[in-house]
Parts: sequence; structure tokens; C-alpha cells
Amino acid sequence: MHQLHLALFAAQVRGRITPVQFSLLSALAARGSADQTTLAADVALDRSTAAATLARMEAHGWIARGRDDADGRARLCRMSEAGRALLAQVEPLAREAHRQTLAALPREDAATLMALMRAALGPASG
Repeated sequence: MHQLHLALFAAQVRGRITPVQFSLLSALAARGSADQTTLAADVALDRSTAAATLARMEAHGWIARGRDDADGRARLCRMSEAGRALLAQVEPLAREAHRQTLAALPREDAATLMALMRAALGPASG
């Protein structure tokens, strides 16, 4: 199912953003700003993968990163206007990929599957 969803996501967004970048951008949109460790935890990534992905997102101009005034060791991330615009473009496409992933299931079964996946993920599922 995961591979199907990745393929549907890729077909929808047409290379504009990866699933991991989308997850991080979505988490950042929900928080407004956050340090890299918090964002990594939000999307169940290890810190080094999150840091490398966030660096690439910064290079694209989707986010800005800087030192946290409260904790000089932490890198604080904020979404840029370009990041907000990208998220606005791809969020409906990601939702469509999600809908297509579950399309073969009756609505009640799809809801049950989503509830079970959230339960399995625990706090990481938001």
C-alpha cells in the first residue's frame, strides 16, 4: 500500500516535492515555526535525515533556518512565502493521492484502516 501511495503522490505532484519534504512542510505549516528536532519527531524521521532534507528545502527557498535565540544549538525553521505557495499548490494533489490510495475500499473500511494506522503510530500520527 505504501508503494502505491508513493506512486500516486509522485504522479500527482509531478516532481515538485518529495513525500518527506511535503510532510515536513505540512508540519511546519501547522506549527508556524519549529526547531529541526521537533519537526523530525512530528514526521517520524531521524534528526540527520530531517536536517539534510530541511537544508535542501532551504536551498529551494521553501523555508528559512536560523539559530534559535532561546537555544543557540537549535536550528529554528520558518516557512517562506515560496514554501506557503508550494504547499497551497500540492496539498490538494496530496489529498487526491490519498483518496486514490483508499479508493478501492468502502468508505467505512477506509475510515477503519485510517483509525488503525493512527493507533499503530501513536503520538507520532498527530
